Amino acid sequence: MSERDDIYQSALGDVPNFAFDTAVARVFPDMIKRSVPGYAETVAMSGTIAARYAQAGTNVYDLGCSLGAVTLAMRHALKTPNCRIIGIDNSESMLERAGHYLALDDDGTPVDFVCADVCEYPLENASVTALNFVLQFIELEKRLPLLTNIANATCAGGVLILSEKIAFDETEQAIQTELHHDFKRANGYSDLEIAQKRSAIENVLIPETEAVHIERLKAAGFSQVIRWYQCFNFVSYLAIK
Repeated sequence: MSERDDIYQSALGDVPNFAFDTAVARVFPDMIKRSVPGYAETVAMSGTIAARYAQAGTNVYDLGCSLGAVTLAMRHALKTPNCRIIGIDNSESMLERAGHYLALDDDGTPVDFVCADVCEYPLENASVTALNFVLQFIELEKRLPLLTNIANATCAGGVLILSEKIAFDETEQAIQTELHHDFKRANGYSDLEIAQKRSAIENVLIPETEAVHIERLKAAGFSQVIRWYQCFNFVSYLAIK
């Protein structure tokens, strides 16, 4: 169902801003696998974390679920009774394909996909929420309100899984950026593709430092924040209520 990412293979002139449209949905599994180091581990371990922290009779959310990879990982890992997984994304193209993947899956945990803005959707009774590589695409002023909404909806002992591309000081940033580009080259992207994707995304994906993320998660209402994974400039945190 997925094709090879060829979106930036040819010179585009004026490169449009990146968007999760039909063209990206068509190639998304290949794109993210070849662009985000450690993505497979992040998906799988989101399931493992969900299995530990999910509480009976609660909701498990996958915010910005795209094609539902984390949704399905959590679905396969969950053994907690009476849970419901809700995947939310504002891209109809992504959710259409997510529905196809869900139809091929035979696990019993109920799953609902909802087309909505994660900043506006009313969350409730959550024990686990995943927000993987999503916050970085949200306007800066909306980030704390979103995290506060998640924390307020999370029951005691519940968690947020947050994965992000982060920023560093100037010296380390240069090294991390080159290592990330080397990762892309090793996965078959040309320098043209790397440059055009960077142009497309630089005004859309706004990374922040680890210190900013941790301070904001605590301000939102989480009591403890643990960095559980890092590969180059991509990091995953566990925020505990």
